Amino acid sequence: MMHIVTAVEDVRAIRWAEPGATWGLVPTMGALHEGHLSLVRRARAENDRVGVSIFVNPAQFGPTEDLAAYPRTLAHDCEMLAGAGADLVWTPTDTIVYPPGYQTYVAVEEVTKPLEGAARPGHFRGVATVVAKLFNVFQPTRAYFGQKDAQQVVVIKQMAKDLNFNLEVVVCPTVREPDGLAMSSRNAYLNPAERRAAVVLYRALTAASAHWADGERDGAALRGEMARIIEAEPLARLVYVSAANPETLVEIEGRADGAALLSMAVVIGATRLIDNVILAP
Repeated sequence: MMHIVTAVEDVRAIRWAEPGATWGLVPTMGALHEGHLSLVRRARAENDRVGVSIFVNPAQFGPTEDLAAYPRTLAHDCEMLAGAGADLVWTPTDTIVYPPGYQTYVAVEEVTKPLEGAARPGHFRGVATVVAKLFNVFQPTRAYFGQKDAQQVVVIKQMAKDLNFNLEVVVCPTVREPDGLAMSSRNAYLNPAERRAAVVLYRALTAASAHWADGERDGAALRGEMARIIEAEPLARLVYVSAANPETLVEIEGRADGAALLSMAVVIGATRLIDNVILAP
């Protein structure tokens, strides 16, 4: 039986009903798709119990971003989670997570400054804060995140290490549509023409990856190849491309001497999409 609860006290009561059980946590903002369900199934395979949070976190949205328009499909989400094997779903309200008088936030420093952090000021302060709260409420054995949000993964791993959270952060592969587009709740915003154009992100990553496989290691050349492909798509507007160290997110200048994280943010129509790939040394 899957429990759907709102109060913190109910999460904790269910969590500690079996003190010896291992728990996997999958944090989400709802509007679930196969990418989310892959995390739930991985958590199901590796833990005795699985908890999922569904909370559209206002603290990670900027003043011009799509908080009000963000898709909310709670009933459908819960149906899918029951089928994927979740034991507990927490669906708190804004005032439960951020009650009146709330004033404590988590700021991770260097790894939040480039890329999404530069483009979306305050975003990772909101992400780190809500994830820290989720870790405290659920106290999971393992927490599961998708590689699609590459910088988010780096930030959360840094926070978990720095704040001594007693859990394992598990990073799972990006799940893609058959044409390569990374699955995202925001894909629902795309009209048919924009949906076809959105594959340009994957094409750009694939082309740069092919250059890497052929021996290209120059960061500027890799960024240039991705930018060239994206800028050739009429419906795409490039926000950034990056070829960076996967752990520090510092841009590769000159020749890479190890692995590389290729990432990008691109606006298709009015929808902002991100994608990435890690290239092995």
